[in-house]
Amino acid sequence: MTIQWYPGHMAKARREVATAIRWVDVVLELVDARIPSASRNPVLGELIGDKPRLVVMTRVDLADPDVSRRWIGFFARQGGRAVAVDARSGRGLRGIGGAVRELAAPSVGRWKKRGVRNRGMRVLIVGIPNVGKSSLINRLAGRSAAKTGDLPGVTRAQQWIRTSEGFELLDTPGILWPKFEDPETGLLLAATGAIKEEILPLEEVALFLLKRLQLTYPRALAGRYGDLAGEPEDWLEQVGKGRGLLMAGAG
Repeated sequence: MTIQWYPGHMAKARREVATAIRWVDVVLELVDARIPSASRNPVLGELIGDKPRLVVMTRVDLADPDVSRRWIGFFARQGGRAVAVDARSGRGLRGIGGAVRELAAPSVGRWKKRGVRNRGMRVLIVGIPNVGKSSLINRLAGRSAAKTGDLPGVTRAQQWIRTSEGFELLDTPGILWPKFEDPETGLLLAATGAIKEEILPLEEVALFLLKRLQLTYPRALAGRYGDLAGEPEDWLEQVGKGRGLLMAGAG
């Protein structure tokens, strides 16, 4: 099954981002540190264009530290800026304020030349659903300024929020793109919570994730659930038992 999810509110949000981006100085593009490539929305990339951007890798606490460092190096080699953060603990957040001020300086300077001196730095925050935008905003604002939830689609409207770092953030709903060209992209997004669970073939997603973890982190998987034997379907049952998720009589 090929996974696709593009409800109507995302098309509306895309149009709103296209309008708002003209009025901001910097864009914070949030990506999931576990799947940086798959969680970069190509449509948002087109909308951002040449606008100064800071790539913020969220949920770094759940990602491989070595891989995260390599991704930050990758973005740097591409001429960009990136930071890795854990919004829940506050790890990595200090790097955001300084980067925003540096990236916004040329735009702020142009506004001052036009005689606009009291305009604060304005920052647009974008990303896929459930990438951690609201948690990051609440950390930067120093209060519960945005709704949070471990589900896609918590934020449904744009809202301006003033941060403790001295700039204004425009929060936007999470946006996917109309069609995933690579089926693996849909599976990765599904496995990390970016797609509404009710539409997913959950067993297929779980098997995909298990196969990928067995390929990339076999020792970590074995350390938690023991050596996986048999076919992938058997692995799924073994992991289910290890997590206490199998009902009596199942299997």
